Amino acid sequence: MTATADPRDPVAPLVVLTTGGTIDKTYFDSLSQYQIGESVVQRLLEIARVSYPFRIVEALRKDSLDLTPDDREILRAKVAELTETRVVITHGTDTMTETAHVVASVLEKTIVFTGALSPARFTESDAAFNLGMAFATAQVAGPGVYITMNGRVFRADEVRKDRDAGRFVPRGT
Repeated sequence: MTATADPRDPVAPLVVLTTGGTIDKTYFDSLSQYQIGESVVQRLLEIARVSYPFRIVEALRKDSLDLTPDDREILRAKVAELTETRVVITHGTDTMTETAHVVASVLEKTIVFTGALSPARFTESDAAFNLGMAFATAQVAGPGVYITMNGRVFRADEVRKDRDAGRFVPRGT
C-alpha cells in the first residue's frame, strides 16, 4: 500500500515496523527458553479485522536488550525514509524508551511505540490490546513520539518502565 498525496490525510496509510521483542517471542526448546520468532503483527491485525490501510515492514528481529546503537540508527533511518507519516513500531519493552529517544530526531511524523509484557502467542498477553492502542493513537495523535502500553498513551520522553510493577508509568513516579 502506498501513501496518498496528502500524508496528513486522515486516511493516509500507516506503516508498522517490527523490531522483535517479547511481542514476537516463541518457545525455543523444552527448557522454556524463548527466541524472537516471525512477527505476529499481521495475524493480530487480521484477527481484529482492521480495515484501516497499513503495511508491515520488518526492521529488525531482536530482543530489545540486544539492540545496539547501530540498530537504533538503522531503525531511525528507516522511519525517516518512509513516505508514510504515521508509524507504529513494535519493540521490546526493556529499552523502548531508549530507542524512542533516538527516533525522536525524525520530525513531522507520528511515531507510536508499543510492545508486550508477555508474548502475543500467549492467550493472556497484552499484545493485541497494546497494538490496537498504538494503531489508534497513530491515526489521531499529532506529530511526535509516543508509547502506548497498559491502556495509556504517553509522550515517549515522559515515561519509564517500572519493572517491579510490570507496567509503564509517568517519568518521576
